[in-house]
Amino acid sequence: MRPLAIIGIIVLVLGILSFVVPVPHSERHGVNLGDASLSVTTHHDQMLPPAVGGVLCLVGAGLLIFGFRRSS
Repeated sequence: MRPLAIIGIIVLVLGILSFVVPVPHSERHGVNLGDASLSVTTHHDQMLPPAVGGVLCLVGAGLLIFGFRRSS
C-alpha cells in the first residue's frame, strides 16, 4: 500500500472521529499574591465544528482514492 493511501486512511478516520469524540479543554483562572495563590480550573468538552469533520473526511477520501490510483 502506498504512503499516500495510508495517510488518506488516517485523515479519514480522524474526520469520522471528529463527529463523535469531544476535544477536552482546561483553563486555569487564578490570582497569585506573593506566596499565596487562589485559582479555579475549569474543564470543557467541546466538539469540533461539523465543517471541519466534513473537510477532513473529504480530504481523507481524496487521498485514499488518489493513493490507490497511483499504485495501479
